[in-house]
Amino acid sequence: MNKENLYSIASALVAPHKGILAADQSVKTMDKQLQAIGVTPDAEVRRQYRQLLMTTEGLEDYVTGVILYDSTIRNKTDDGVPFADILVSKGIVPIIKVDRSTTPHINFPGEVITQGLDNLADHLAEYYDMGARATKWRAVFNIGENIPSKQNIKVDTVALALYAAMAQNAGLVPIVEPEVIYSGSHDLKRAEQVTTQVLQALFSELVEQKVDLKGVILKSSMVLAGSTNENQSTPEEVAEATIRTFKNSVPEEVPGIVFLSGGQTPKQATSNLNAIAKLEKSEGNLPWQFAFSFSRALEEPAQRVWQGKLENIPAAQAILLERLRLNCLADQGVYEPNMETDQ
Repeated sequence: MNKENLYSIASALVAPHKGILAADQSVKTMDKQLQAIGVTPDAEVRRQYRQLLMTTEGLEDYVTGVILYDSTIRNKTDDGVPFADILVSKGIVPIIKVDRSTTPHINFPGEVITQGLDNLADHLAEYYDMGARATKWRAVFNIGENIPSKQNIKVDTVALALYAAMAQNAGLVPIVEPEVIYSGSHDLKRAEQVTTQVLQALFSELVEQKVDLKGVILKSSMVLAGSTNENQSTPEEVAEATIRTFKNSVPEEVPGIVFLSGGQTPKQATSNLNAIAKLEKSEGNLPWQFAFSFSRALEEPAQRVWQGKLENIPAAQAILLERLRLNCLADQGVYEPNMETDQ
């Protein structure tokens, strides 16, 4: 493991005023998204959609890295160029999702654990050879009555730490994603409590596994009331709760924190990101670089325009670039809702 290389890649991933495109939907998730826009899914349609993303001219102006799914990193363009090579040619870091999704946590109703540690070292070596220089593992924490349990948090944070250690050993920057699920009726206070608990447990396990925190990126949920709570959080409340949570949970050595959109609408995610950036500026002495790492909040508008049609690709790419531009402005705290157009 070359620590300086890890630090350099980690720093590049959270370069100011850019973000990470999360194009790592599983086959099941991607098929649902295609069906939602009236497109019959198959492997070729999925490849065409991912090609639309990777070949967008000017993507590198807004994006430092793209997270890929296993089948995506193995895909090539119509001209036979591997997607990872397209990204590298643009100066974008290929990132590979390596977890194998979730399974029910036996004896713990309503909770899940993430799979994928088996043979992970071999997979990481293969992905490195394919051009990946960073990787991501997602754990899922639902909020409900008496959940997440201490046992569930323990199992998933240990797995995240073991993954991170293996990733660094393979020369890949680990992105650790402990997603606290937005869906639910919980209030803002409960969301902050759970997110703090999860992050504190995660970093304790990372230290236990001797993971170099200077070569790790945290991908975190924003802290906000659940999607069905009657008191929806304002952007200012989200910013205050999120930054307070990080101050209580995330070591200063971590170079950057990137946000997932987690089911928020595109405009909601951008507005909340903007409020966080504004508060970050006013704080003035936070040790982490913030950025976005959205999937749905970036891609959904482009998917609606594309609709699986070749002639719609330029318009879909233009919408993708516009959403990226707006989020880069939000990352600077200079986004205004009136900048939005109907999409």
